[in-house]
Order: sequence, then C-alpha cells, then structure tokens
Amino acid sequence: MIFNLNSKKRLQQSDEEILDEFRSTGDLKILGDLYTPYMNLVYGVCLKYLRDRDEAMDAVMQIFEKLVIEIPRHDIKNFKSWLHVLTKNYCLMQIRSDKSKKENLEEWINSTEFFMENEAGVHPIDEADENMELRLLRCIEKLKGEQKQCIEHFYFGNMSYEDIAASLAVDEKKVKSSLQNAKRNLKICLELNNEEER
Repeated sequence: MIFNLNSKKRLQQSDEEILDEFRSTGDLKILGDLYTPYMNLVYGVCLKYLRDRDEAMDAVMQIFEKLVIEIPRHDIKNFKSWLHVLTKNYCLMQIRSDKSKKENLEEWINSTEFFMENEAGVHPIDEADENMELRLLRCIEKLKGEQKQCIEHFYFGNMSYEDIAASLAVDEKKVKSSLQNAKRNLKICLELNNEEER
C-alpha cells in the first residue's frame, strides 16, 4: 500500500478535490493521501464486524486495494459516508464467506458418504463432537500436494472438478483420484486421532 504523509496542500484540499485528482491521474499516492485520515475509521468498523484485530488490519489493506477499482465506478458525493458503507459491505461479505465455508465443512463432516465404512453404516466419528472441525482441519493440513489443494478447492472454494483441473493444470480424472485419496487419508487420520483420545 502506498501512502504519502499529508502535505499542507493535501490538508487544504477537500476529499472531492483529491478524488478528482486520483481519477485523472490514477496515482496511488494521491489515493493514499485520501485514505490515510480514514484508516482508523475503517479499522474500527472492520473490528466491530469481524471481531478479530488481525482480520480487521488485513481488511484495511484489502479495502484500500478495492478503492482503486471502485472509485472510478461511482459518483461519490461524500467520501467518508461512501467509504463507511463500502467497508460495512466488505465486512458483511467476509462474514458470509466465512459462514459458507463453515457450513460446507459441517455438511461435509456430517456426510454419511464420507464416513461410510463399506456397508457397515456410518462411522462413529459421524457423531461429531465440538472438536471435530479443528481435528479435521489439522488432518487437512497434513495432506500432501494435490490432495490438499483439491480438498481445499472442492470443499472450501466450491469449485467443480473442471475448475480445479484448470486451476491445477491437471486432468479431471487426476482431480477425482486426488479427492478420493484425500478422503481416505483424512478418514485414517481422524480414526487415528480418535484412537489416541480413547
């Protein structure tokens, strides 16, 4: 992120004047001059919604990058109010995205197809305790290479076999195979963890 220390000239300019200057030049230093006085405001809004200091700090950086794209698209009358709404909407989208990932994970955890052991029925792990999510994430971290990438793309990114294949530059059959192997390895990992806890 590029920020200039506010000069006397900048302090004498209105937000609208700095906005016009940024629109005409595309200079990120000028955008930095506009954004810097509002960073505390943006951080405060992000912290309120995201409830995590690190995530709020990351959001402050991401929103600056978003401004580069969004400002030319909008006729902004009051930058402070517009920025507040943009920040709030960004945070809400992040929350929805995180919720979607969590729901996908929970749905996957509770999937009888995933935990089916031959025809013997659902594996006892299917009755997931509150630590299940954490244990599963740890097991995913232990996966190697394409297996880990495929699992993350498929379950957390909601990507199709075709999209994953294109992303990883591999054949769709390889994606299916990697997913099957990853599921098997995750099941083994979870079973081992379960045994250790007994």
